[in-house]
Amino acid sequence: MTTLMESSVELSRASAASPRPTGPDAGGFSIATHDLCLWYGKFQALKNVTVNIRHGLITSLIGPSGCGKTTLLRCFNRVNERYGSVTTTGKIQLLGKNIYDADVSLIELRKSIGMVFQRPNPLPISVYENIVFGLRVHHGGRPTKSDLDAAVEKALTEVGLWKDLKDRLHARATSLQLEQQQKLCIARLLPLKPDIILMDEPCSALDVEGTRAIEELLFELKGRYTILIVTHNMAQARRASDECLFMLMGELIEHRRTEEIFLEPKNAKTADYIEGRYG
Repeated sequence: MTTLMESSVELSRASAASPRPTGPDAGGFSIATHDLCLWYGKFQALKNVTVNIRHGLITSLIGPSGCGKTTLLRCFNRVNERYGSVTTTGKIQLLGKNIYDADVSLIELRKSIGMVFQRPNPLPISVYENIVFGLRVHHGGRPTKSDLDAAVEKALTEVGLWKDLKDRLHARATSLQLEQQQKLCIARLLPLKPDIILMDEPCSALDVEGTRAIEELLFELKGRYTILIVTHNMAQARRASDECLFMLMGELIEHRRTEEIFLEPKNAKTADYIEGRYG
């Protein structure tokens, strides 16, 4: 069976050097879609989604289970293509570049768009090797030990783990607390210098303290990164995001500043959802 690490190396070697999207578009948007539709076989999961995601903000995706939040999130790094019978139409521009252009490398695309999942998924190796794994795979030459050491300290410092783990760098990453594992999963993205970080319910496996720690980290990262977070927690969406995107049955119903969507929703369906009438 091919391991996760072997798969990553194979993907890297299989991809020729090709353009990587860089910088927001002229309107200050990191992500822009137009009439985006997606089908799983005959089931239409996304219906004509047109949205602009602002650079450097935290945008939450809310809506009942099965409304298309995670599907939309996975469109942005083309992960949905791993599943059979997926058809996508419409347009997706990330950082001003159409991600379906022939010259776009999936490897380069996924370097610029990191993803964090519901449950922490550190590689079953040391903390140190988790952080440098991407650099070893993607680095054009052979990174020096000092370069790797600097990258580890910088990434762990950015996510607030350096003081706790600087003497445990060779500990197995899976031995860490869940909160630390999730922060480590974020930290291992940073040496690759992503522009966008996608998060699919990153706090669902954490307790109250762990959730607070991840939310505080999001505030620290905001501005340097564009962050999209799928959440079922309405209180979290209200606390942690600048803008909010409400979806229902595959459609984008409303997208506004978070305080506006919670205090003065324009659509009755939005009001019903955030007031707990369904979902």
